[in-house]
Amino acid sequence: MRVARILNRDHETFTIINEEGKTITRDEIVRQFRLAVPSDLEEFLFGEYLHKIKDHLSKLSFIHDLHEFKVLPPILKSFKIICLAFNYTDQSTWIRFGETPPKEPVIYIKPRTSLIGPMDDIVCPRFVKQLDYEGELAFIIGKKCSKVSRHDAPSYVAGYFVLNDVSARDVQFIDKQYTRAKGFDTFGPCGPWLTTSDEIPDPCNLRITTKVNGEIRQDSSTKNLVLKVDEIIHSLSKVMTLEAGDIISTGTPSGTALSLSTHSWKYLKHNDVVEVEIEKLGKIRNRVLFVD
Repeated sequence: MRVARILNRDHETFTIINEEGKTITRDEIVRQFRLAVPSDLEEFLFGEYLHKIKDHLSKLSFIHDLHEFKVLPPILKSFKIICLAFNYTDQSTWIRFGETPPKEPVIYIKPRTSLIGPMDDIVCPRFVKQLDYEGELAFIIGKKCSKVSRHDAPSYVAGYFVLNDVSARDVQFIDKQYTRAKGFDTFGPCGPWLTTSDEIPDPCNLRITTKVNGEIRQDSSTKNLVLKVDEIIHSLSKVMTLEAGDIISTGTPSGTALSLSTHSWKYLKHNDVVEVEIEKLGKIRNRVLFVD
């Protein structure tokens, strides 16, 4: 199932999207199905409602196109956004760890205030001179967990979506760590919807591409992840309790402007359009605006 958070006539709600791309809003589900469905998307996703609706989808009338609505980030009530670095085999940056990639997640925390919708503008202060893109597979934790085995880890994933971990590289180089460089407002475009985990039996075999103004910059597959989804959850849950709504972004493949550092013109400029697409999960498309 694909679920998107939307604004419908300035009212925040959510919609379910069928295989043909047609949608049905939460209010229409209530009217057609006569089921008490919560207005809160997180409550809908993490409770029992999702399973109840799945059994009745074929009986519902999907009457809208998604473009009729403003689409918001799939999850807004995240406690933590945990991002991985050095997690693709086609990257060379992990060489600082030796001849092999790190065996445990190298992580940083991104603030939830960075999240924007799949078509919103990335708004960057002009003092940033090296703005970069990072197309990534992200997933949502569906229930609280701690010290989870690799075998049980997939059962704690509510769903998957696309995320662009936008980064101010010059700030990153000054700080020598990532939080400020990746924490600006609007530096977390994501969506376009949440695809529930039952629809993605193998999240580690999906093509991922990033384009800037139509030019392919990143073209890889999640099969190149160093730490797979189950390993990530297993390792992180040994350190911190993961909660329903936590977002985990799995890292980015080769092809960022930083990895093409001999071509400084690859960094993002005013009015550039960045598209990140992941097979079976959809595409986000965001324009870059530099402001004073």
